[in-house]
Amino acid sequence: MVKIVGFNIPGDPQGKLRARTVWGGKRTYTPQKTTDYEELVRWSYKQSNKDIFDQGQPLEVCIVAWFKPPKSTPKYKVLEMLKCLIFPTKKPDIDNIAKVILDALNGVAYKDDTQVADLKVSKRYAKEASVAVIIQEVGD
Repeated sequence: MVKIVGFNIPGDPQGKLRARTVWGGKRTYTPQKTTDYEELVRWSYKQSNKDIFDQGQPLEVCIVAWFKPPKSTPKYKVLEMLKCLIFPTKKPDIDNIAKVILDALNGVAYKDDTQVADLKVSKRYAKEASVAVIIQEVGD
């Protein structure tokens, strides 16, 4: 039987920020905003799931980043956004959203994100901002 795990991350979707280098290139660090968001991702996973996928097991990951429409948007446009007729084309970049989530789940949901064989990432509008993640085994 194929194992499937799903969970939600509350709040605005965030992307992985670039590592910062200081002291003439001698020290590199991850920005605090990224570190905090990765911790939120891990906490959200652990709230609904205690399992870790088997090492070496190929995985499929589906990520949907839900953005709240801007307050200044006219009501008719908000309705179009919520019906998925208008899509978010704003930051964070879709690849950075995937990167922060996949990296955060290393050692928590799976041994390493190299196990991810299939990945689907989407950006949509919703009444409340969040990120939905589904992980499932590929095969059998």
